[in-house]
Amino acid sequence: MKRTIRPRITLLSCLLTLFLSSNSFAKDFYISSKGNDKNPGSKEKPFATFKRAQMALRSAKGAVTVYVRGGTYYLSAPVIFTALDSRQAKETVTYKSYPGEQVKVSGAQLLQLKWESGKGGIKSAKVAPDISFDQLFVNGKQQRMARYPNYNPDIRFFGGAAADAISPERVKGWAHPEGGFVHALHKHEWGGYQYLISGKDADGKLKLEGGFQNNRQMGMHDKYRYVENVFEELDTLGEWYFNKREKMLYFYPRKGTDLSKARVEVPQLKSLFEFRGTAEQPVKNIRIEGMELSHTLRTFMETKEPLLRSDWTIYRGGAVVMEGAEQVVVKECFFNTVGGNAVFMSNYNRNNLVSGCHIAFAGASGVCFVGDPKAVRSPSFEYGQFVPLKDIDRKPGPQTNNYPSDCTVENTLMYGLGSVEKQVAGVEISMSMDIKVSHNTIYDVPRAGINVSEGTWGGHLIEYNDVYNTVLESGDHGAFNSWGRDRYWHPDYQVMAGIAKDNPALITADVIKPIVIHDNRFRCDHGWDIDLDDGSSNYKIYNNVCLNGGLKLREGFFRTVENNVILNNSFHPHVWFDNSEDVFRHNIVTRNYFPIRVNDWGKEVDANLFPDQQALEAAQKTGTDAHSAYGDPVFVNAAVGDYRVKPGSPALKLGFKNFPMNEFGVKSPALKALVTPVKLPVLISEMKTEGQDSYDFLGAKVKNLNTLGERSATGMSTETGVLILEVPKKSILYGKLQPNDVILKFNDTMVKDMKDLKTVEMGLQLSQKGTVEVFRNQSMKKIEIPLK
Repeated sequence: MKRTIRPRITLLSCLLTLFLSSNSFAKDFYISSKGNDKNPGSKEKPFATFKRAQMALRSAKGAVTVYVRGGTYYLSAPVIFTALDSRQAKETVTYKSYPGEQVKVSGAQLLQLKWESGKGGIKSAKVAPDISFDQLFVNGKQQRMARYPNYNPDIRFFGGAAADAISPERVKGWAHPEGGFVHALHKHEWGGYQYLISGKDADGKLKLEGGFQNNRQMGMHDKYRYVENVFEELDTLGEWYFNKREKMLYFYPRKGTDLSKARVEVPQLKSLFEFRGTAEQPVKNIRIEGMELSHTLRTFMETKEPLLRSDWTIYRGGAVVMEGAEQVVVKECFFNTVGGNAVFMSNYNRNNLVSGCHIAFAGASGVCFVGDPKAVRSPSFEYGQFVPLKDIDRKPGPQTNNYPSDCTVENTLMYGLGSVEKQVAGVEISMSMDIKVSHNTIYDVPRAGINVSEGTWGGHLIEYNDVYNTVLESGDHGAFNSWGRDRYWHPDYQVMAGIAKDNPALITADVIKPIVIHDNRFRCDHGWDIDLDDGSSNYKIYNNVCLNGGLKLREGFFRTVENNVILNNSFHPHVWFDNSEDVFRHNIVTRNYFPIRVNDWGKEVDANLFPDQQALEAAQKTGTDAHSAYGDPVFVNAAVGDYRVKPGSPALKLGFKNFPMNEFGVKSPALKALVTPVKLPVLISEMKTEGQDSYDFLGAKVKNLNTLGERSATGMSTETGVLILEVPKKSILYGKLQPNDVILKFNDTMVKDMKDLKTVEMGLQLSQKGTVEVFRNQSMKKIEIPLK
């Protein structure tokens, strides 16, 4: 028997060995910056480029890992995956950095320049004629285009803005401004605008092209604007200017920079990896892992496409682009100062994943999910547009499948986004369905952290995110923001009220699935923590912590808000329709409600906990909260952000249920270590009337005036009011209030201490300006201040 079996085993082993050694079967490949594309792609003889590995993989079967060895890979063109690169479910291809080695994929060209010295420490160098010049990186750090006013990170808008940025007097001093740019906020601070300077007219006025980056056209702000890439404004360290006519680069290096040894990189590409398929022939089962992606071009002059009737226009691109993709994964990648969007999923996408990534200082948004307007029934594309009711398609849902669905962004850290564009978000969702946004940490953004542009088509799950330091360079917005200008929505309130009453099925014809927002922590100091604007409908909002800005519901229908903790603020119902079916129950609020034009309070507003009897009675006078109560919620430990309530809390008796307070944001220990934590609020109820504790008020540092020394220094006759200690340039009070001012009245409300001031502040979002009365230089002074 043994003699018969052994030859068979040997023969099978040989055949198996031969099969495994075949080039068509699965094996790992390797790429190295020191490799050669003529090599077989083995560890010992690696390829040199992604393109060569891509070609080899098209004939390789089975699951394959392409290990990318440490180094910087300068792409001359984006790596584009098509249906030819698709893999079966169990034959995924993974491009990943080799363990323990750092891989950088760059869209820049590395320049070797011969520098010459000029006046005032400015250096110059001739540049090859085929080089695009949009950004400059020296030794890995981004430098700033010559600009006016000069950049100052302590100033809130743009790091410096000026009303005279394009004044005739300043323009007169510019010999050749063509090629420069004007950046400005929207007139109402709803995002921003950008313009290319094409020259000067006969009167010396700038010729501008652009201004299409916002879908609510009202023109640029008359104060918050700046100009860049003008030679005459090259006047401070770290600035540069590129003369396109002469192909000459001018640079004002910082002290200690040895340009003869410096690494000079100039971005040339808009994207690095693209997945280009269709719904019929998608590109599938490819993963990009563990790489640093950097040096892509700014794309603000291509941000033109309106996203239906939202305030947005968009550029369908990013460092990574997916269109017609399935089961594509971007994992643990570092998007380092990319010029536009980091990840963009356009049109048909299914089951794609962004996970464990780090997105820092992107020029535009973090992760965007945007479908095809042709998939929308009866679309309109500008705020004032509306398809006549008789012409509206009545069928619910999309009319094609050309949109992102069942895609996820999770465990991703995003901050410093919108460094160029201002109508941006950490996560942007438009014309999509069933998008999951989970366990992300998003902060330091000019507008929303998470934005849903319209109801089409719902089903999104927004959970366990930590979103703060939002709306830093805009106004009238939220840490979470949404619009609901769907096919039923009309800009005329009375017209829309009639449409909703007579055609209730249209309300959810686009938002066919509820959007769920649960177990998140939000903070916005220049708007609302949760802002459901203009018709946003079909939401379920529960188990969220709102740290500062409160929760707003405007217009819309079918919103259920329950079991949320709203700190130092409250519920802001704005402009409700009759029979909205809205529900607000089992919430903890710490101020009275702030209703505007609400006659019908929906289906149920009850069983909520108020801070005091006065706030409760104010609500009950409007016909709500018959079974609500007031009192101290008895938080477990508010000082460390634990807003669960202790046994015996009156909130529990009303039906409030505790939920975890330690699951917000990224889960990865490596990402957690990079996070700048949220600033927790000092609760109004815990503010001290004595002592030296300082507080934040609209970005200024203040304290209760409560010592004899402070009374003497200010000239006050009594120890009362709130003393201004410091007004940083980022504060909206900068230039209005001064250190040593004492606030005594705000919007006709007397201010005895910080509790009074903080109470007044909660209602400031209802208007755009306010009046402060301060004691300054031994006399009272009335000052009008902005409130956003």
